Amino acid sequence: MAGLEQYHAKRDFKKTAEPAGKVGGQKQGGGIFVVQKHAATRLHYDFRLEHDGVLWSWAVTRGPSLDPHEKRLAVHVEDHPIDYAAFEGTIPKGQYGGGSVIVWDEGKWTPDGDPARGMKKGHIDFELEGHKLNGRWHLVRLRPRPGEKRDNWLLIKSDDAAARPGEDVLADEPKSVKSGLTIEEVGEGKAAKGETPKVWQSNKPAADKAKAGHAKRLDFIEPQLATLEKDAPAGEDWLHEVKFDGYRMQAQIAGSDVRLLTRAGLDWTEKFDGPVTAALSGLKCRDAIIDGEIVVLADSGVSSFPLLQADLSARRADRFVYYAFDLMRLDGKDLRREPLVERKQALAELLGEQPENSALRFSDHFHEPGKVMLQHVCRMGLEGVVSKRADAPYRSGRGLSWIKSKCTLRQEFVIGGYLPSDKIGRGVRSLLVGFNEGGKLHYAGRVGTGFSGKVAADLKKKLDALTADKSPFSAAVPKGKGLTFVKPQLVGEVEFRSWTSDHIIRHASFQGLREDKPAEEVVQEQPKKAETEAKPGGKAAPKTSAGTAKTSVKLSHPDKLLWPDEKVSKQDLLDHYALVWPRMEQFVVNRPLSLVRAPDGIHGQRFFQKHASPGMSDKIARMKDPTDGEEILYIKDFDGLAALVQYGVVEVHIWGCTLDALEKPDQIIFDLDPDEGVDVSKVREAALDIRKQLDELSLPNLVKTSGGKGYHVLVPLKPSADWDAVKDFAHDFARALEQAAPDRYTATLSKKARTGKIFVDYLRNGRGSTTVAPYSSRAKKGATVSMPVTWPELEKGVGPNAFPLGDASTLAQLKKADPWKDFFKLGKVLKRG
Repeated sequence: MAGLEQYHAKRDFKKTAEPAGKVGGQKQGGGIFVVQKHAATRLHYDFRLEHDGVLWSWAVTRGPSLDPHEKRLAVHVEDHPIDYAAFEGTIPKGQYGGGSVIVWDEGKWTPDGDPARGMKKGHIDFELEGHKLNGRWHLVRLRPRPGEKRDNWLLIKSDDAAARPGEDVLADEPKSVKSGLTIEEVGEGKAAKGETPKVWQSNKPAADKAKAGHAKRLDFIEPQLATLEKDAPAGEDWLHEVKFDGYRMQAQIAGSDVRLLTRAGLDWTEKFDGPVTAALSGLKCRDAIIDGEIVVLADSGVSSFPLLQADLSARRADRFVYYAFDLMRLDGKDLRREPLVERKQALAELLGEQPENSALRFSDHFHEPGKVMLQHVCRMGLEGVVSKRADAPYRSGRGLSWIKSKCTLRQEFVIGGYLPSDKIGRGVRSLLVGFNEGGKLHYAGRVGTGFSGKVAADLKKKLDALTADKSPFSAAVPKGKGLTFVKPQLVGEVEFRSWTSDHIIRHASFQGLREDKPAEEVVQEQPKKAETEAKPGGKAAPKTSAGTAKTSVKLSHPDKLLWPDEKVSKQDLLDHYALVWPRMEQFVVNRPLSLVRAPDGIHGQRFFQKHASPGMSDKIARMKDPTDGEEILYIKDFDGLAALVQYGVVEVHIWGCTLDALEKPDQIIFDLDPDEGVDVSKVREAALDIRKQLDELSLPNLVKTSGGKGYHVLVPLKPSADWDAVKDFAHDFARALEQAAPDRYTATLSKKARTGKIFVDYLRNGRGSTTVAPYSSRAKKGATVSMPVTWPELEKGVGPNAFPLGDASTLAQLKKADPWKDFFKLGKVLKRG
């Protein structure tokens, strides 16, 4: 058990402003770290790691170094209280450690294995995520010399992507990450005069914030933590969320007061004061405790920890985004015993509709199989997935109801050099690897783990036989002690976490030599959504067993984003249609169409278009409606669909008939449109209810997701009955459902009648009325697709918006048998009796 007896014994808290503190919660799996620059009798840096309710502490005489070859002496000193992590100021002369102190760096640390065991053995391996210090590190205890009382260790930076050989981070980054002041300025008393620079000024007057004084301050809730597993869990009992790369933060709202607390309970409100705190203070509640993560999003939409660090260092707050994923308290009620799904529902209702690009966002979850979800986020370059039991309460600490699974990538690299180990007989310390690009060998970073003693020794023998006078890489590489270049002939397989924007691999581990692949064939393996084949008119289209469609239509501005938030372009949409065309063709060819156009993307102006307009491609055919002489739009082939994409069409809607039988519909559609707040399970039950009623009438029926809030149940028909007969049947059917369960269904269009109910929309069965085509994209958040599914899949819980365009779940669905292949063969004559 950690204690603070030595710490308290050395200080007189009547004279020093240092916190007396006490032992906090017994957290043993990492937490915060802090490095405090301390101008005492001798300038040094205090390196502190949270463990077991205290801060383990070392005095690093020359400060940390990002150069792996610089081993810095670290003297183990007494444990400090957690509160000490925020201390910045001057310790009076004559007191223990007298002199000025700044918070030179801070962040979170993650140990490899049990840190207490590492402390006992004298070797702690860990990872830092700070403003200045990042990557993997080691603390190694030295053997004591005879008569030596100090507990001496070495602080060593690992040779990884965060290493900076030859650079001096202490000289380059001398200021506090807390106040922006130097150690000299703090010594001059500037911190006490409130000279801390601040970029963002809250638009709330200080008096408004002071009003929170009458609201009782909420107690900190120790966060629930996820257990690391190799694979995401399977089964329908789990919800899956994207794992963010930011700072875990507990938001506490009490009256008009907002606090942001770290995993350890430290108050970091001031660091993130700005749009995030303003958005939180605007929530309509008396009090709340929210669990979430603060991130900065890169241009790709992926959270970036380096960008977050850079903004914190620059005291910039305008790019911070708080993703909220759990709600532990609301309006005085403790919600921790409630199931996760109910807590998330309450959270979504509390957040409501936030403005576009809000600093406060709901972290949505997915019901797809965990394996599929993990594959998808890895392809997107994200860190991984957090899977949570849908029915579990909120339990502080680490447990098995939250599972985190991380992405790892693996490919071959050419070995172009190595750094020898400084330990006798250990061979190689790290490899310099690369890949071929444009006839040159591109440097891809160092690989410093994964070698056993024998492997490293054998590998060094092979490399020494290939030594070269100059570097085989096309650009300069970081230098290191004993760096040896080799002829680029050996190929090694490497597992790693991710690529940086400079095409450098992170957290790499050597897996072995690959003698089955020539070095000249090794290239960078880019993440792919699916296997691809070349297709005229644009980039590659995903393969399926059915093949893909081809078109002669050339897209102008193929990279234009039609769904900006989801980064889905015109070319991506055309690729989707090329993939699904063998299934979609029978539903859209030679059938009257209506179009939803969004030429500037779905956030711009949209047009619902039924008739031809100037400049429309001749691939989009026209014919005159014999009843009113108006032009009807239709397509004859895949070129026509490609022309719609070029025209900015984001939704393809169809009539329920073909051009050859304009007055005889060949399908009935029941569009289930739930009111806001109706649970999706109720909508699913409604679809199954309709199926049961149709079965009793011996009418064939199929179902598809709408891509929005509901489902579409369709009945294939032989084209014999006219429009009036089909619409009357659909109306009578919907009214019968309403009369049987008036608390669940309504057949009335008005919003007042739909409150809390599901509108069974029969109106789409009139002449000229349309519904979104199977496999069409939707102009909705998520770039979803209206996807035909089987009834068993619906029973298992497939969601209305379960299939985003190009998503792994969508591709997996399209690899299954086509559930609507025989749609029109199933058609029956509609008889009224």
